[in-house]
Amino acid sequence: MTESERGTAFLILEDGSRFEGVRLGARGLTVGEVVFNTSMTGYQEMLTDPSYAGQILVPTYPMIGNYGINVRDWESRRIQVRGLVVREDCPEPSHYLSQMTLHEYLLEHGIPAISGVDTRAITRRLRSRGVMMGVVTEDPDIEQGMLAIRSAPRYGEEDVVGAVTVGAVTTWNGHEEHGAPMQVSVPEPVEGGKAGHSWLRQAQPSGVPAAEHSTGRGEGGGTPGEGKRPRIVVGDYGVKFNILRMLAHRGCDVVIMPAISSASQILAMKPDGVLLSPGPGDPELLDHSVEAARALAGKVPIFGICLGHQVIGRAFGAKTFKLKFGHRGGNHSVKDLATGRVYITAQNHGYSVSREGLPPELEVSHIDLSDNTVEGLRHRTLPIMTIQYHSEASPGPKDNEYLFDRFVEMARKARSAGAARGNA
Repeated sequence: MTESERGTAFLILEDGSRFEGVRLGARGLTVGEVVFNTSMTGYQEMLTDPSYAGQILVPTYPMIGNYGINVRDWESRRIQVRGLVVREDCPEPSHYLSQMTLHEYLLEHGIPAISGVDTRAITRRLRSRGVMMGVVTEDPDIEQGMLAIRSAPRYGEEDVVGAVTVGAVTTWNGHEEHGAPMQVSVPEPVEGGKAGHSWLRQAQPSGVPAAEHSTGRGEGGGTPGEGKRPRIVVGDYGVKFNILRMLAHRGCDVVIMPAISSASQILAMKPDGVLLSPGPGDPELLDHSVEAARALAGKVPIFGICLGHQVIGRAFGAKTFKLKFGHRGGNHSVKDLATGRVYITAQNHGYSVSREGLPPELEVSHIDLSDNTVEGLRHRTLPIMTIQYHSEASPGPKDNEYLFDRFVEMARKARSAGAARGNA
């Protein structure tokens, strides 16, 4: 299909600005918070990253889709963005793994998008005025676009975590290296969360609450507490596949639990460590998760990433605030305050933990060198660490994967200590 056959589309921002381009993907109208990402590669991972739920994504790199879409580079089971805005899409991708074009991919998943607009101008506007709500539509009428924006909930008012979290207690099935199938079928929602995922197998029989069921350990099954593999429970606020890959690669049994899970439900799984995942939305809306994190502190090692970092910060009384245009890209420099070393990181967040009012038991472990915002926390006495950036970055950079080694070692030590107490 040629660009002329796709027809005209528009991006209308809540400040009244309008950008005209060519329809990309599905027909229709979509409303979301408009954000930009400065990474040069990884558009398929961005599209499937649950942290973009509720948002319209603007990659700053001028051509998107040049290596197509494949069955391997998924970070969740479906496209998560509400819409996509690009300078140019590639109708003839060149890569041996490619199975479809970007346009076909968006069309198959029903995602409206727009191509052929000046993404530099959009990015400059968002940087100067801050992120704002917007609409991708085929209707050129600005007033109709503004009406659609005003009729939709604002990004910070939506429970977007509830829309992306796993539907039941589940375990990573270990076949992630083949990616997700191109034809995505999302099961019906189940009690306790949203839609389930076929890339996971349910760890509980139908009708049994999460807290009353135990899954087998990795080596020969058994009950929680048996076997040699550390068990990591992931609180799913919008977990990315690569987090699960990283944990499995390090010899862990991985259990994923819905965001609404309580501390008692999590502890009933007998974890050796708990990882609170990244995800979308305002951490101020996650009081239930904050309460769970507060109750877990001191009972099990905890690692918080991105939104998980913010939840842990709030659990100890820290405040969070919305950044003007967020940190989204693959080249953000972060300084480790303990060593002085600077790491290149991938980031994707619109909120940050405030330095002011941090409780004395938490110390800042990392800072962003572009604006001095908090990029990591460490508890002074408990095995709790957090980072605002993405150590599991896919496609990269991979500078920070060592943090998974550190967390798994914390979990192994806790497991050994528990076994020693049991034998005493």
